[in-house]
Amino acid sequence: MKWVTLISFIFLLSSARSRNLQRVAREAEHKSEIAHRYNDLKEETFKAVTMVTFAQYLQRCSYEGLSKLVKDVVDLAQKCVANEDAPECTKSLPSIFLDEICQIETLRDSYGAMADCCGKADPERNECFLSFKVTHPDFIQPYQRPAADVICKEYQDNRVSLLGQFVYAIARRNPFLYAPTILSLAADYEHALQSCCKETDISACLDEKAIPIKEKAKKVSEKQEYSCGILKKFGERTFQADKLALLSQKYPKAPFSEMVTILHKIKGIYKECCEGDMVECMDDRAELMTYICSKQDVFSSKIKHCCERPVVERSQCIIEAEFDDKPENLPSLVERYIQDKEVCKRFEAGHDAFLSEFVYEYARRHPEFSTQLILRVAKGYETLLEKCCKTDNPAECYGNAVEELDKHIKENQEVVRINCELFTAHGEQDFLKTVLIRYTKKMPQVSTDTLLDIGKKMVAIGSKCCQLPEDRRLPCSEGRLSILIQEMCKKQEITPINDNVAHCCSDSYASRRPCFTALGVDTKYVPPPFDPNMFSFDEKLCSAAPFAERELKQMKLLVNLIKRKPQMTEEQITTIADGFTAMVDKCCKQPDIETCFGEEGANLIVQSRATLGIG
Repeated sequence: MKWVTLISFIFLLSSARSRNLQRVAREAEHKSEIAHRYNDLKEETFKAVTMVTFAQYLQRCSYEGLSKLVKDVVDLAQKCVANEDAPECTKSLPSIFLDEICQIETLRDSYGAMADCCGKADPERNECFLSFKVTHPDFIQPYQRPAADVICKEYQDNRVSLLGQFVYAIARRNPFLYAPTILSLAADYEHALQSCCKETDISACLDEKAIPIKEKAKKVSEKQEYSCGILKKFGERTFQADKLALLSQKYPKAPFSEMVTILHKIKGIYKECCEGDMVECMDDRAELMTYICSKQDVFSSKIKHCCERPVVERSQCIIEAEFDDKPENLPSLVERYIQDKEVCKRFEAGHDAFLSEFVYEYARRHPEFSTQLILRVAKGYETLLEKCCKTDNPAECYGNAVEELDKHIKENQEVVRINCELFTAHGEQDFLKTVLIRYTKKMPQVSTDTLLDIGKKMVAIGSKCCQLPEDRRLPCSEGRLSILIQEMCKKQEITPINDNVAHCCSDSYASRRPCFTALGVDTKYVPPPFDPNMFSFDEKLCSAAPFAERELKQMKLLVNLIKRKPQMTEEQITTIADGFTAMVDKCCKQPDIETCFGEEGANLIVQSRATLGIG
């Protein structure tokens, strides 16, 4: 039985049926879903979230154009509050929004094939619209903040309009960023205005405060798009298993029953957010945070300051809050899960419940592990019990389980230690070079620029995680690498790289990182013909910033040569790198730099081909 079924006991219904039943139950409780949500959120927040929804679907539309759609939906909500029995008030919220979009006469002129989505039935219609969202819209110009004196007067005279335009600007540039986060960023922006408009140098103050807001938007958007990707790719049960591990680490004092309660709510909220249903996403997440804040003594001592904030700011604060302290004197798990004579009996009687509680108990004791490692441990334990509980002497069969577990954990810690030592001892450039060599050999089909981009992102992970205390390095590095791997795997789905990468992307969520780490040279790869025109050297290597230019050029040289011979040895790489350095040092001292690079560059390519045995 695979890991993905691990916590199915919590959810007795299939995902689609469960989702439909939840919606039916809500609609039975509230005649009009739109009236219910409007009453919950109140007018200002409802308007803001409605703007988020439209801006994320219709990224090319102007603020004024979307404001008309927002007014239509708000007018309908107010009408339904007054009379829930009105015919148009019984529709689901996604249907209301998409119907509004599909009534736009110029939809096809502005969005082309996206207009065809209107011919589909729900929920396929929504899936179709989601597929047209552009993650990095190059058709949107960079945000231009109004002049300092203008923005402060605008905030004073037209606060709602100014913040509405900020919400619009963030939403259309980040079509997968959840509404609660966007409104939290708007609150940060408002606090910045309130503070900076009192200062002498308003622009400098706003520039300074804009940096963390932009960084937060980028970081949270990546995480949320990643979560939606995992939910879509691996399904609800894998998604929930990962969240169960994280929640157990974050709230180690909370009982298992409370974990089950909030996990069920979180699954539904993520589905709403990922499906673009931002009104319900906003309302249900606010409701969850209110529940958690009402039980601070049960969940965490670290969220008091969050619970004192307004509802709009509360949820992001709680999500970003640090892990609570572990309870003292937690008993060893060895006795309950290894030495107990009833282990097999309990495992067979309630397989999924038993394993889910194991994940909870193991995760709350190990905040220093990544959630992916915790899931790998759980899978290993499940496999062991499935094998041993069929034998005549199960206890003897799984008697060395602790030693095997310790070995697996040390292997994971060793990967982090070796890479952080390399990063710390040799610096960013050598670390980048090492990563590029590794990954060019694993997937030589990927373009040189994309490999460089991946390498730079791995350097950023090393820079962030290797400076942390040792007990935070593993969750930091594997968590961030998992997001990067998910980006690679999304590209792999559109433009297949190779069978090895496809296997790592699809086989197991928890084992993705170890799978990529273990990848060797792609033996099926057929190198392209050697093209000397790919290798050119010029006087830029001798310019004002020679080191960065040299390093980049040298790395591109190595990557392109490895693509021609992925089996390159360390000795061959060193020989070619030394040849490159010698060439640059020589030519940058010559009066005719271009001629020197033309001659010496050609010689370097000839020597490199000879070193590699490339004909």
